[in-house]
Amino acid sequence: MPNNPSSAMEEPPLHQKSLWIFGYGSLVWRPDFEFTSSKVGFIPGYSRKFWQGDTFHRGSPEMPGRVVTLQEDYEECTWGVAYEVRGDQVESSLQYLNIRESVLGGYITKLVKFYPQDEGEEGALLALVYIATPQNPGYLGPASEEDIAAQIVVSSGRAGHNIEYLLRLANFMHSYCPDAEDKHLFSIEEALIAILPCLYSTDDPVTVFC
Repeated sequence: MPNNPSSAMEEPPLHQKSLWIFGYGSLVWRPDFEFTSSKVGFIPGYSRKFWQGDTFHRGSPEMPGRVVTLQEDYEECTWGVAYEVRGDQVESSLQYLNIRESVLGGYITKLVKFYPQDEGEEGALLALVYIATPQNPGYLGPASEEDIAAQIVVSSGRAGHNIEYLLRLANFMHSYCPDAEDKHLFSIEEALIAILPCLYSTDDPVTVFC
């Protein structure tokens, strides 16, 4: 499996006729911008971590939530969804994401190599991705899966409860990437179940927090 993360780029390519944007957090279920097509797949050389604090979408200044960012890890890959935007969609999607991810979230942009599911090396393409670095003021960094789950349980923001964020992301992986491993994500999901076992007495625990 290819495993070299790409270098950072300071500015997204505003004037391209088409662009792929890779989502690995809430973008997998709620892109909220117009796109032409989408593909499930992975980017190599990164692991997904609940290391970014969120004081707007899934938390508050008094009680920050935990959302995902990417950590360079040459032995891992991160699964998600890449969205193709074309024409006027390019500028409008980047303007929207600049507010959602960069201004409110503290994320920077990089270009990475994306591998669509079941398409092999020949299907690889470049995609723009948003990553929260340790230099941004909202970065929380590592913690045990149990501590992260405990923080998620008590956090809520303008986009909804932090629990919903975790469960929707885990549900995406279980549904669309059933053979993929995401130890960090699944360990936090298990820790959440241990704290709130009543969640899994319902057929669809995600809807409890929608």
